Amino acid sequence: MSADSPAQPPTRPAPGAAPGAAARATARGRATVPTPAQRQPPRAGSDFLQLSAPDRGIGGPGLTDWLTAQIRAAIIDGRLGAGTLLPASRTLAGELRLSRGVVVEAYRRLTDEALIAARRGSGTIVLARPSDPGEDDGAGQPTATAPLLPNSPTLPAGAAGPDPTVRIDLSPGLPDLAGFPHQEWAAAGRRALAGATASDLGYGDPRGHPRLRAELADWLGRSRGVRTHPDGIVVVNGVAQALALLAQVLLRAGQTSVAVEDPGSRGAREQFEYWGLSTERLPVDHDGADTAALQRLSVRTASLTPAHEFPMGVVLSPARRQQLLAWAEAADGLLIEDDYDAEFRYDRPPVPAVQASAPHRVAYTGSTSKTLAPGLRLGWLVPPKHLLAEVVSVKHATDLGACVLPQLVLAQWIGSGRHERHIRAVRTRYRQRRDALVSALQGGLTGRAPFVLHGVAAGLHLVVGLPELTVPDTVLAERLLRNGIRVQPLSWHAIAAAPRGLVLGYAATSADRLREAGTEIAEQVLALR
Repeated sequence: MSADSPAQPPTRPAPGAAPGAAARATARGRATVPTPAQRQPPRAGSDFLQLSAPDRGIGGPGLTDWLTAQIRAAIIDGRLGAGTLLPASRTLAGELRLSRGVVVEAYRRLTDEALIAARRGSGTIVLARPSDPGEDDGAGQPTATAPLLPNSPTLPAGAAGPDPTVRIDLSPGLPDLAGFPHQEWAAAGRRALAGATASDLGYGDPRGHPRLRAELADWLGRSRGVRTHPDGIVVVNGVAQALALLAQVLLRAGQTSVAVEDPGSRGAREQFEYWGLSTERLPVDHDGADTAALQRLSVRTASLTPAHEFPMGVVLSPARRQQLLAWAEAADGLLIEDDYDAEFRYDRPPVPAVQASAPHRVAYTGSTSKTLAPGLRLGWLVPPKHLLAEVVSVKHATDLGACVLPQLVLAQWIGSGRHERHIRAVRTRYRQRRDALVSALQGGLTGRAPFVLHGVAAGLHLVVGLPELTVPDTVLAERLLRNGIRVQPLSWHAIAAAPRGLVLGYAATSADRLREAGTEIAEQVLALR
């Protein structure tokens, strides 16, 4: 945070002084000439916002909530425009006669919400203003007739751009994009480019750059127990491309169907169906995918999320893992293991990948979409050896290979140890956010409406089951969206009839907004009983 400049004689306000200083000097009849520093973006002070701290009987957390809400509202309604320099935390705390810790925490929360950002050497500034839910941007007629829920519920969060009607987005699948390590990633990029050769920038191996594949083989072996060699890894544009490549390989081999979890990833299901594979329902219970049901299906391939089943959050039990592997051997089958967020386990280390037990039966895939950002489009596929050549052939025909420069940066990022340090840091942040959401849901529903929380021990989302909800969960989701809170109904992810509930992502939302959302969700559930 920047510190305010020391006071100067009243006829010449100091560069960077609060606007009120110039106003007071002018009021005394002495005109002032703006200095170059005073022509910088306006500085906001408590006098500008007309802030007055509430009753001193309010404790620290209450004061922090109050200050956060006041500054947030000023940003949203335009009183604090993009580029406005906020007062230093010590200065604002002194003006409001608050603990500096209250201001520091309020600034931290607003930073988490991507409303402000600290700039080295220039202090804390306001970022681009989000749209107000009721604002008319003048671009055409009001969209009152537009559907409240998107026609394609599997469209990734944010894919259609920001929705001005949404103030809190709890769509699952996004990490904290506001917390992306920009400076560290840029530093890794500079080092990667400094070490890049001319040949690195040419048409390369369609499997991906050997430097990244070597780093991935080492890291996946250490963190997930994956058994592979760098030559056995194919760098892909996210898990979606891994599934697309596998679907095409399976079709070439004469397979026509694949088993998918239910409830399960609708995006994965639609990916297979897009390429021409039919999908067969594989029920999920408290032990994970039902292997007895799998044996009754006429399929030789099953796609699963065994470390943290999406969306229910179940870990595939040891007995089911053994049964699954036995099925794959007996059927000469293939298991597609989507290890989408296993890095985020909060109660104990994650279970090793299923691939570690049977590399010849498992196609293992993962990406940086949950650990860093989906926009990087960086992932990996470790197919069984007998499928590797065919996968590489399809990959080459698709795009010749993934973009090289991001691969070199990721190789540098992993090799320097920064990836693991980043995961440890955000894991702590996500645990705190999960706790805030869970606490709000429990506080609003316990003793008032039956509910069950699923998947809270890991990942970036949880499921709140609502066994006595009297309307479809899509109706509840619509009511919440009318109030500016986006959630996903559990039924979106089901093939057969599913228990009613909501899928709530929490990684990309600050703790105080999660508490607000959890309280609103509880109120809407009670209103629909």
